[in-house]
Amino acid sequence: MAVANTKLLLEGRTDELVETLRGRMAAAADGERFEQAAQLRDAMRTVQTLRDRQQKVATAGLGDRDVFGLKVGPSGGAIQVFQIRGGRVVERVEMGTDPGAITGGDADVLHAALGQFYELRAPSAEINLPVEIEDAEAMEEWLSSRAGRRVKILVPQRGDKRALVELATRNAELSYRTRFNDITAAHFEALETLRSELGLPAIPRRIECFDISTIQGSETVASMVVCEDGRMKRNEYRKFRVRGLSTPNPRLAPPPTSHLPTPKNQPDDFAAMREVVQRRYRAILEAGGPFPDLIVIDGGKGQLSAAYEGLESIGLANLVAVGIAKKEELLFTRDRQEPVVLAENDPALLLIQRIRDEAHRFAVTFHRKARSMRDLRSELDEIPGIGARRRRALLTAFGSLAGVRRATREELASVVGAKAAAAVIDYFARTA
Repeated sequence: MAVANTKLLLEGRTDELVETLRGRMAAAADGERFEQAAQLRDAMRTVQTLRDRQQKVATAGLGDRDVFGLKVGPSGGAIQVFQIRGGRVVERVEMGTDPGAITGGDADVLHAALGQFYELRAPSAEINLPVEIEDAEAMEEWLSSRAGRRVKILVPQRGDKRALVELATRNAELSYRTRFNDITAAHFEALETLRSELGLPAIPRRIECFDISTIQGSETVASMVVCEDGRMKRNEYRKFRVRGLSTPNPRLAPPPTSHLPTPKNQPDDFAAMREVVQRRYRAILEAGGPFPDLIVIDGGKGQLSAAYEGLESIGLANLVAVGIAKKEELLFTRDRQEPVVLAENDPALLLIQRIRDEAHRFAVTFHRKARSMRDLRSELDEIPGIGARRRRALLTAFGSLAGVRRATREELASVVGAKAAAAVIDYFARTA
């Protein structure tokens, strides 16, 4: 819907866009989605204002120029570029950024947009911006070299040029609303479906998801990712090394069919899940929150039961958890015998899958790193006289096991002394 609306706007079909927005507003009001209806009403009025202003500012005196408008908000950024030739807008280009790509203020976003926009286009002789950017002279030099003539960057303060910048900015604001309101609406639909299907007391705005990663019992680790209002919050991700300290509660043991005895020297993913959930929410309990509205467990009934054991052990069994089984992509809950089945294209299932896949990616990445560090430690630990302190010193100095292997006796001696250096050289000579 956002793409279709933007296409109408860029093609100048503002009357058609107004009618489209009016229809959506009426439908939202009939469905008692009054906040969405109000947003659509504001968007419709903005389009009407833009249509009226466009008719006023087009004039041959404006010549050839590119005009940038910008809107940056919590959901990301939207940039509108008017390419004006002979005083008329001949093309409009929309650019967007997500929140993770915005590291500075408006000026930084504009600076990046200029570089991206003109990477594949020839600049006009004049470029009008809503705010000043840093290193404007350097940018002008780069643009001039691409255009083969002088290019000027200006921030108009009055007159028709300023009116065009304001018009481009209003277009960017409309684009931002249309684009991100539709995304927010899709997230709301998915979360509302989860609330309904899982019988939750409220929309699960904060979801935390756990995954266990282990290969042949080595370096079992876990990950936890956080999703709020349909958006991943990477700064709140957590990773865990499984210690094997949890003691299962016999009263809460998973069904025999889902939790068979673990063979000797084999990983116990159920115990790992129990331990990690217990550690995570004990820390949250001590900190006073925030608690999630929904916990997602990568696994079926056995993993879900293990997670609830961890919650029960710290008095938080009131928290709601759901397991998602691989392959079948079924949702398991504590209170139902049969799994919850959602259509494969259901926004709620797609959201859960996206969160689960992110937890899996984060866990696998951490696991690979943990195994790599273990392999480094195990080989260096084979060398007589190389303990934890000298091992760290060698890896810090030479960067990797291969770097230690390539180092000369003199280089090694400067880090760990002559005797330990000789032991390292002798070891690698024997294992070469």
